[in-house]
Amino acid sequence: MDKVVNSAAEAVADIPSGASLAVGGFGLCGVPIVLINALYEQGATDLETYSNNCGVDGWGLGTLLAAHRIRRTVSSYVGENKEFARQFLSGELEVELTPQGTLAERLRAGGCGIPAFFTPSGVGTQIADGGVPMRYNADGSVALASPPREVREFDGQTYTMERALIADFGLVRAWKGDRHGNLVYRESAGNFNNLCAMSGRMTIAEVEIIVEPGEIKPETVHTPGVFVQRVVQVSAQDKPIEKRTVRPRPGAAVLVGTPDQVEAGAA
Repeated sequence: MDKVVNSAAEAVADIPSGASLAVGGFGLCGVPIVLINALYEQGATDLETYSNNCGVDGWGLGTLLAAHRIRRTVSSYVGENKEFARQFLSGELEVELTPQGTLAERLRAGGCGIPAFFTPSGVGTQIADGGVPMRYNADGSVALASPPREVREFDGQTYTMERALIADFGLVRAWKGDRHGNLVYRESAGNFNNLCAMSGRMTIAEVEIIVEPGEIKPETVHTPGVFVQRVVQVSAQDKPIEKRTVRPRPGAAVLVGTPDQVEAGAA
C-alpha cells in the first residue's frame, strides 16, 4: 500500500476541530513543523495535544497555541514558552502536567493497547494525591485541579496508576521513510516521535527522504508502517534552531559586553 500523499495540506485536511493530537518532538528537535503549519492554515481549533513541551514561542505547536487553537494539553516541560505560561495562568488553557517518563509510557501504552499501568513516579506528591492546578479562573483562583489517582502496593512498594493516551491523530517527523510507512529517525530527533506514532489512531509522518519498500533494512526500522497511515515528503532545510550558540574561531578576538554593545563594536 502506497501511503505517500502529495502535500502536507492534503495530509491534514480531515483533522477536525476538537481532535486530539499526539505530536512528536522535544523543543524544536524532531518536531513535525510542516504538518503543524499546514494544520494552522487548515483552520482546525479546540484541539487537545499530547506533547512534551507544546512547542516554543512562534514555532511548532507554539504557532497553534498563539492563535488560541489549543484548548487542552498534556505536557511535561513548558518552561520555554512564555505564551503557554500566560494562557495557563490567565485561565485560557487547560494543562495536565505529567512527569516526562510517565508521559512517554502513557503514549507507548496507548499504542500497545494497554489501558493503564502502575508507576512509582509521582507517589507522595500531588500527581498521585490530586490537587495539581489544571485550569485557572481569570482572577487566579483554581478552576480545575487534578483528581487523586489510584494508589496500590506491589511487593512492598507503592505505585500510582496512570491511564494510557490514545490520540485521534499522531503527527511525527522522520529522517527516512518508505512508501509503506516504515520510518527511521535520526539520532536525538527520534525523541517522542516513535511513541506519538504508536499513540495515534491515524498517524501522519513528514519525512525528509522517501525510498522504495525494501530499501530500509528491517532491523533499522524505528516505527513499523503498521502504525503509520500517511507519509508526506518535506524539505530537510525547514528545521529552525531553538537556541543558537557560537564559539569564537581560534585566534579571533573575543568581544565582551551586552549584545547591543558587542554589535556596535563589531560594526
